[in-house]
Amino acid sequence: MKKLLLITVGSLMAFSAWSQEAEAETDSIPTGPWHSEGNFAFIANQSSYSNWQAGGDNNFSGSINVNYDLNYSKDDWTWDNKFQINYGLTKIKSEKAQKTDDRIEINSLLGKQARGLWYYSGFVNFKSQLANGYDPSDKDVKNSHFFSPAYLQFGPGMLWKKSDNFKVNIAPATARFIFVHGHFTENGESFGVEQGETSRFEFGASLSALYKFDIMENVSAENKLNLYSNYLEKPENVDIDYELNVVMQINRFLSTNIAFQTIYDDNAYKGFQIRQMVGLGLNYKF
Repeated sequence: MKKLLLITVGSLMAFSAWSQEAEAETDSIPTGPWHSEGNFAFIANQSSYSNWQAGGDNNFSGSINVNYDLNYSKDDWTWDNKFQINYGLTKIKSEKAQKTDDRIEINSLLGKQARGLWYYSGFVNFKSQLANGYDPSDKDVKNSHFFSPAYLQFGPGMLWKKSDNFKVNIAPATARFIFVHGHFTENGESFGVEQGETSRFEFGASLSALYKFDIMENVSAENKLNLYSNYLEKPENVDIDYELNVVMQINRFLSTNIAFQTIYDDNAYKGFQIRQMVGLGLNYKF
């Protein structure tokens, strides 16, 4: 796990350093200390078959993604806020619709300049979900629902920030809470919360990094990495959440979207969770 952690962080930083010289600034020019940017996207995939001898089932999948950034910068203060909602479903003929993506996430990062590109920082991160989740091995058994589980992290640290699109925050004293509804822990542990409990407290170190750049004209890539190590239990089992989103803009409203995400969190699943998606997107910026 330590090797994997070093490779992940090293690869991201090496790639960032290599490409920053060619980085195209994607932010609009701010007219004051506040700068906001939002995007709504509906991404869809569909397959249909009729008398197709090779086989295949009609299927449709779609997802809605809403992102909103509200950032403040004046003198030696910076305050970045990001709100994100994702929800996706897939429907295969003769089967029930299944959830493929479900996330509510709020990030707030406050910094006061220390020297150069370094800032003293404090951050808050909240993550949860919108709808019911079901056991992959038995789709009639509910294992999660709205705000259960919910994750809350906060702590002081140091922020290295070149721009709104390129920053790394290191917080070596991070408090983390995991909340679940009591009926999920009646018969055993759920998302790391012990039987009979509704919350779990952790204390550890976190690292978050964002790097967004233009690969070429009308093609942008956004990398997001979050790492967390719990000092109180198995600190070597680092939680990893890495996400890559590539947008190939066709025109003002249409794009081809590619998404890749991998999560390692042994409280939820003892292994890597991987999500990949390619689809045609309908976009609206606000």
